[in-house]
Amino acid sequence: LSIWADVTNESMAPGIAAELQAKAERIAQSLKLALYFRLPPRELADMASQPYRSTPVFDEITLPAALRADHRTKAGTWGVIHVLEGELRLTYVDPPSSVLLSPGSPGLVLPGQTHFVTPVGPMRMRVDFHAEAPELP
Repeated sequence: LSIWADVTNESMAPGIAAELQAKAERIAQSLKLALYFRLPPRELADMASQPYRSTPVFDEITLPAALRADHRTKAGTWGVIHVLEGELRLTYVDPPSSVLLSPGSPGLVLPGQTHFVTPVGPMRMRVDFHAEAPELP
């Protein structure tokens, strides 16, 4: 941090140098916390089973066109499609297959797996995104 302060003080206006030095301090603090903070194993397991993000609830009308067309999850992300009401067809592109999803029967999308969904009549659904393989019922 002292080298960073020297370089920014020599090459930048004082206000910009101070701003960048403050950002560097925050980054350093975050790295220190990451090095020394550890959750107990049970809490880590509980966190892994929880989604890190979820979509809004969509119905057959509000379901985005992007989800109806070929798309894929990003690397390192598992998607779990939960049907809250009605039915939804989940189609995997490669290898080709499909499954009918309903309440209590979620669909799993693997990292990088190309797929799309098709409503089968009135329905409500959402997608949960996980950083680790989730356990399905």
